[in-house]
Amino acid sequence: MSAEDQKRAAGEAAAALVQPGMVVGLGTGSTAIWFVRALAARRLDIVGVATSRSTAVLAQELGLQVAELGETGPIDLTVDGADEIGPALSLIKGGGAALLREKLVWEASRRCVVIADASKRVARLGAFPLPVEVVAFGHRTTLDRICDALSECDIGAAPRLRMKEGVPVLTDGGNVIFDIACGRIEAPAALAAALKSVTGVVDHGLFLDLADLALVATDSGVMQIEP
Repeated sequence: MSAEDQKRAAGEAAAALVQPGMVVGLGTGSTAIWFVRALAARRLDIVGVATSRSTAVLAQELGLQVAELGETGPIDLTVDGADEIGPALSLIKGGGAALLREKLVWEASRRCVVIADASKRVARLGAFPLPVEVVAFGHRTTLDRICDALSECDIGAAPRLRMKEGVPVLTDGGNVIFDIACGRIEAPAALAAALKSVTGVVDHGLFLDLADLALVATDSGVMQIEP
């Protein structure tokens, strides 16, 4: 199976978990797109809460009802992709620049399922650059404080401002993204706390103790992995 075939298989497996009447968090990214498509094909009476504008547009084009976060009752199930899946379902997310909205939806959900192709499963987080969402105002001075926080965690990598076509990438909230090529993250919880304490940092792409189940597609089928 190609990586794209695996993403589709994981998305379809996750769509099968959704029941009529649910409020469902709709993830962002190439794997989550397959979930949204598979969910729409089931034609269930559900309400979706999108983690990005792009996902909201896709869901509505496919005929799904979409509400804003907070307009519904609790979210029953959120399904989303990940850039890395580590031990105990620790995750790195944010490659699609939607990490803040994703985390807000995840934390408002009763259950969270991460979906991925086999390449996303790793023994230790850090090979994928860790995204950090930062308020655009004064982001260069925030960068200095981020570097201090990284140093406290024995990480010497220099954050890079995410750019596209010569201009900074902006999130749906108007913030910028710094990517940190950590290599190896030995203490994810300590790094998460250090980054969150920096004034100007909105949030980071470490999703810890949030995923209840991973559906990882391989050539031999979709594996279910619990923390």
